[in-house]
Formats: sequence, C-alpha cells, structure tokens
Amino acid sequence: MAVSLHNSTGISGVGFDSQFLGSHSASKASVSVSFHSSLTNLSLKSVETSKQHSYRITAMSKTESSSDQVKLDISLSPRVNSVKPSKTVAITDHATALAQAGVPVIRLAAGEPDFDTPAIIAEAGINAIREGYTRYTPNAGTLELRTAICHKLKEENGISYSYDQIVVSNGAKQSILQAVLAVCSPGDEVIIPAPYWVSYPEMARLADATPTILPTLICDNFLLDPEVLESKISEKSRLLVLCSPSNPTGSVYPKKLLEKIAEIVAKHPRLLVLSDEIYEHIIYAPATHTSFASLPGMWERTLTVNGFSKAFAMTGWRLGYIAGPKHFVAACNKIQSQSTSGASSIAQKAGVAALGLGYAGGEAISTMVKAFRERRDFLVKSFGELEGVKISEPQGAFYLFIDFSSYYGIEAEGFGKIKNSESLCRYFLDKAQVALVPGDAFGDDSCIRISYAASLTTLQAAFERIKKALISLRPAVPV
Repeated sequence: MAVSLHNSTGISGVGFDSQFLGSHSASKASVSVSFHSSLTNLSLKSVETSKQHSYRITAMSKTESSSDQVKLDISLSPRVNSVKPSKTVAITDHATALAQAGVPVIRLAAGEPDFDTPAIIAEAGINAIREGYTRYTPNAGTLELRTAICHKLKEENGISYSYDQIVVSNGAKQSILQAVLAVCSPGDEVIIPAPYWVSYPEMARLADATPTILPTLICDNFLLDPEVLESKISEKSRLLVLCSPSNPTGSVYPKKLLEKIAEIVAKHPRLLVLSDEIYEHIIYAPATHTSFASLPGMWERTLTVNGFSKAFAMTGWRLGYIAGPKHFVAACNKIQSQSTSGASSIAQKAGVAALGLGYAGGEAISTMVKAFRERRDFLVKSFGELEGVKISEPQGAFYLFIDFSSYYGIEAEGFGKIKNSESLCRYFLDKAQVALVPGDAFGDDSCIRISYAASLTTLQAAFERIKKALISLRPAVPV
C-alpha cells in the first residue's frame, strides 16, 4: 500500500515545514493524492492548498480624507518571531487534512488518549450545565476544586498545600507558561533536558529567557545525568524543567536520581524547579512516581504542574493546575487574571468528579493504563525485531521514542534521500500513510515519536505499514 503526494513545484513527498510550519517563502502548491494497493486502485480527490508566508508584509491603504497612500506596518514583535510553531500540532492538522481528503492515514502524532472521558466525569459536566453552573468562577478556581486538589496532592504525592497555593488554569500548558513568565527575567536561563516537550523552549523565549538544552542518551533511558546538570548551572540559571513520566520518551525518573538532582539544586539559591507531572498516573510497574516537591528542601523552590487531560482523558475540557509557594503562585494568578481569567466552570465541576474517583483515578484509570501497557509491549517487541532500530522501553506516558538514525543517508526509490527525522517521517507518511512526529521537534533528531494512544488493532496495522516501508531500506551504518 502506498500513497504518492506530489506538488506542482516538482518536490516529492509532503513537507511539514513549508505547508504548515511557517515557511518564510511565498508559495502556492497544488497537491494531488493517489493511493495504490495490490488489491485495489483508488483515485482520490485532489487537495488544493494555498499558503503565503512572510516575516513582514507592507500593505497600502488610502485614508478617507486624502488620496495619498499610507504604508501600514503590520510587522510582528521580535518576541513572537523568535517562537517556533508547534510541530506536533502542525503534523496532526496535516494528517487530519489528508484523512479528510480520502487518504487512509493512520494518525499517531497527537498526544491525547483515545478513550472517552469516564462517564461519571462527563455526567458531572452535563449536570453543571443543567443546574446553571455556567457563570464565572474565582480567577484561581473554585474553592471546591482547589480543596480537592490539595487533598489529592497530600494523599497521593506527599506534598501539602493550602487552597491559596493552587491556581487552576485552562490546561496544564497555560499553567507552565504562566509559571515561566512569573519567575523568569530577560537574560535568565531555563535548563531543559532533551528530548523535551516541544513547548518548553518556546515558553522560555516568550519570557525573554534563554533555553539551555542538556542532551540525554538513549542508553541512559533519556534520563538527566546529575554531573552534566551541575556543569551547566550558572549564575543566570533560574529554572530547571523536569517532566516525569516524560513526553516524548516515556522515561520515569527514579527517586534516587531525583534526590541527586535535588542535592545539586539546593546549592544554588536562584534555581527553581518546574516539575511537570501531567502523566503521573500513566505509569507501568515496577516504576513509581515521585513528586519533586516531596524531596527534602525542595518544596520551597518547586512549582508542581498537573492536570486532567492525560490520565482522565479530558483533553478537550482544558483543565490544569499549578501548586507551589504562595509568592510564586500568586504571581501566576495575577497573570491569569489579566489574560484568560478562570477556567471553565463546567470543566471545574468535572474535575471535582475526576478527583473523586479514588486513589490514582481508581478503576477507570487503571483500565486505561492496562490497555496502554498492552500496546506498549506490542510495539516494543515488534520494533525491537526490526533491523537498525534502537529502543528505550518507556516506563510511563504513551509514547515510544525510537532511534531510526541508522537509516539516514539512504536513497529511497521514488522519494529521495532520507536525511533526518523529518524526511523519514515524510517517507513514512508518503509510503506507509502513517503520521509520526520527527524527533527534531523534541531536540533529538536521531529519533521519531510514536504515540500509542490508539487501539491495538490500529497500532498493529501501523506497524505493518512501517515495516513494509522499511523493507527496501537498509541501515547505512551497523547498529
């Protein structure tokens, strides 16, 4: 099974960058799509796209009182121009567009569970609407929800907060951005282990801070080396970002490793820690989750971010929160008060119901995690049998971050040279109709991220397509 995607400029394949990621050249492309199988031939409708991009456009207009032409400056701020668009969002939108055009694309790029929100949570939201709970809430969130969050953090994470040390936001992403804006000043450095979630460096740039990237190794399960961390901390270091379980690698930081990191952090009075724990409940035994703020001496300097999107399958509800010392959290609350104001009243009622499901989400969440683990095990075994592939088995979340770099440099017939993770993802989309995310979006160009937030049947079909696409390729170097 193969799909051929060509544009009028003669460039083979599908380019994520030029069509969706803000290429700085003006272009108009006509894309025709055809799909062939050994069993059948299908002719699909063509997809017409037209995109024009530029850093700065000067428009001409006339005032009502004068015939003189006036140049209108519609340039954007340097801060915004320094930020890269999200490649995961772009590729997800791209794959969706192809699917709508009739291409049988398997979409494994998005980072959201394929399960419905548990019924009891959904009913709480529906009841909130029926009961007229549709007005503004306090900016930081309802007292009911913040109290429930405090209880959860105490019982499950071993960290104590009062309700005024919690701010509920429109998703954990907003919580993280507000934290970065609240504590970072121009010239500060934000230390980010790579591979990283795509938004961390861009959030640092939005705060006029500098992202300092610390690479990790697949042979170390993509975990930060404390010695590397210590060697990179400077007087400009303001924030260390930790994500466990990790997006994109699924790595989980053991408690002993976190303790070593905490010992280093404690030596630097300016250094704070943002602990992104959004995947904490999607974890596979024997791995266990440790909240960084629970470690000795770390509560005072840790901003803990969590939410409802991943574990409770509530991505569309947009509900997250931050917990930390009142001084920092109050600053986040102030930013929110002048931007979005409080989160949805309906979503907050649903959040209370979610936290009422029991420890770690109860049976509803454990059922999802069991399914995720079955999918992970299938993919790890299957990809582990392919030539030229390196895998670090994920201990949490629902991603595989696979090293395909041994295939770089190969000329693929009818496609061209596979140069990097992006061209390999284009190859998989072109030849296998599987949408994945290139590792360069996460700071590691040797790998590709596969989301297994899809049914086992879908993952089995995706693997067979990828395997078939790789048959004609051979590793350029021994692995």
